Amino acid sequence: MPDNNLLRRSLRATRRQISNTELQRASTRVCETLLLQREFVTARRMAGYVGSKGEIDPMPLLHLAHMMGKACYLPVLHPFLDGRLWFAPWTPQTRMNFNRFNIPEPVFRYRDCCKPQFLDLLLVPMLGFDTQCHRLGMGGGYYDRTLSFRLRRSSWTGPHLFGLAHETQRCDVLQVAPWDVRMDAVFTDQHIHRP
Repeated sequence: MPDNNLLRRSLRATRRQISNTELQRASTRVCETLLLQREFVTARRMAGYVGSKGEIDPMPLLHLAHMMGKACYLPVLHPFLDGRLWFAPWTPQTRMNFNRFNIPEPVFRYRDCCKPQFLDLLLVPMLGFDTQCHRLGMGGGYYDRTLSFRLRRSSWTGPHLFGLAHETQRCDVLQVAPWDVRMDAVFTDQHIHRP
């Protein structure tokens, strides 16, 4: 079983080698595929993220979702519960600030945020994944803690969790911990992976 920290270093190095042109092409292919998914078409409330450091960027899809009348959200660091995320409303006019990790997030009011349980679709960044759609993140555990309600409720139907990645981020096997939240599908520039 590979050590996840060693794997993270290797995957970060691989992702840094992706050119800006290839990143843009890959992001476009992933967004075009997502656009055709039933879960996207029927979603009323969806959240994405601002792609950085070679991540697949779903922001063009969020722009389109906003034009279609969907309520769109971006993750923000939870102000009270350390290591968790809230989801703040986003439109193309939303003012953004950088958080302590230098990641852009909306300037928000607490009362406007959405708990993840009430989203229909959540697009999740990832550093690596396996064919069973287990996710390897950056190591902070923010998404796993935020989505831990999925582990306690076997009949929970929402939100749909779609991981976005480059196909080169696929791993043969990952160390999976009991608190890891599996994605419902992983979309890459080449395939759709479902468990």
